[in-house]
Amino acid sequence: MSAGRGPSECAWAVASLARRLETTGARQGLSIRRLESVPGPRSATFLSVLFDITGSGAAEFVASWTGTLCWQAPSPYRTVGRKNWYVVSAPCAVDAPVTRFAAADVEVVAIRTGGPGGQHRNKASTAVRATHRPSGIVVVVDTERQFTQNRRLALARLRQRLERGDEAARPHRCHRTLAHPRRTRPRQPHPRRTAGLSARIRGLPETRMDLGWRP
Repeated sequence: MSAGRGPSECAWAVASLARRLETTGARQGLSIRRLESVPGPRSATFLSVLFDITGSGAAEFVASWTGTLCWQAPSPYRTVGRKNWYVVSAPCAVDAPVTRFAAADVEVVAIRTGGPGGQHRNKASTAVRATHRPSGIVVVVDTERQFTQNRRLALARLRQRLERGDEAARPHRCHRTLAHPRRTRPRQPHPRRTAGLSARIRGLPETRMDLGWRP
């Protein structure tokens, strides 16, 4: 469940709808856990919340909460005439892709560094600058007096930084997927092909589905 790129009220709506989802699911005997959440711009609000829903009828329950949801209430932050705040809810893959580390993707360059360490360190290029090309992460290691040892430490530090970055980015991946959906370019219909269809459907009553949620 995500507020997308909406205002602060949409993040407030996510928090309100999250509580409603948990209450409704518990009444139906479902097990609902909050796996991850991205904090919103204001206190007690969320840009997105990721749930793990299990139990009998979980698939039907998730389907009923999938789509664009509307939380109808006055804004708690400002005086506006608008009372409808929309959020999007959709199944999200938990097993997000991780950044694969391969030594072949690392560019290792021998460099010289200043500072104490003796004549060998000042004149020989024993320090290492390692760049992970896919991510652009750069580390410099000059703690050891031998190039091979500094290279080994640089590769190990790059691997650790990639793992920490993947772990920190997990809560935000689902949010980015929902907040920035893949856009498709609409195709303009041919006027001759749609003229007859427009004449046939002209005069049919307009239908509207109300998916509003009220606190």
